[in-house]
Parts: sequence; structure tokens; C-alpha cells
Amino acid sequence: MGRSARSPLLLAGLLAAAGVAHFAAPKPFDATVPRALPGSPRAWTYGSGAVELALAAGIALPRTRAMAARAAAAFFVGVFPANVQMAVDWHKRPEPLRTAAYARLPLQVPLVLWARGVARDEESR
Repeated sequence: MGRSARSPLLLAGLLAAAGVAHFAAPKPFDATVPRALPGSPRAWTYGSGAVELALAAGIALPRTRAMAARAAAAFFVGVFPANVQMAVDWHKRPEPLRTAAYARLPLQVPLVLWARGVARDEESR
């Protein structure tokens, strides 16, 4: 299997793992939900986990891959405020945790580009 054939499945696996983590250990995700959002942080945690699982399934299936990958790119942009919230909230945490929170911020860019690339590759087939 070439890189282009694996790439969508790797992205789907990443999203599936993140989605499962939102349900298996929701507390850390609750802490990243921006306070400006209405409702409970747990509802947002479960909602975003469900979206990640749905995106993973959509990307795994060739028929829905392009649309789901475009939606994943938008999702990665949409959850960026949670990563910013985490970096702000963790500025006084121990160095390894603070570094992890700050490192997440630029990681959204390659995730968006990866999802867009998967969509483009699928559309060009």
C-alpha cells in the first residue's frame, strides 16, 4: 500500500483514537472547552468526540472520503480555540505540560493540510 493509499486510513485512525479518548477519559477534554461556549463542557467533549468518530468513519470509506476529509479540515480549524484555551489555562503548569499545550497550537496547521490533501487526492481519482 503506497503512502497516498495509507494516508486516509492513518487520518481516520487518528480521528477515531481521539474520538474514543473523548469518551474514555473526558475530564482533560472538558478543561479545554472555551468558557464562552454555552452549555456544559462535558456536552462539548462528547459532541466533539462523536464528530471525530463520524469523520473517521467518513474518511475510512472511499465513497464519502473527500467530503469527510473537507469536513475534518474545517473541524481542525474549529477546535483551534480549545487548544488556545488549553495553552492559556496551562501557562502555570509544570514545564512538560506547558510545552505540550503550546506545541498543540502549530500542530493544527499540518492536520488541516493533511485533511485537505486527502480530500484533493480522493477528488482527483
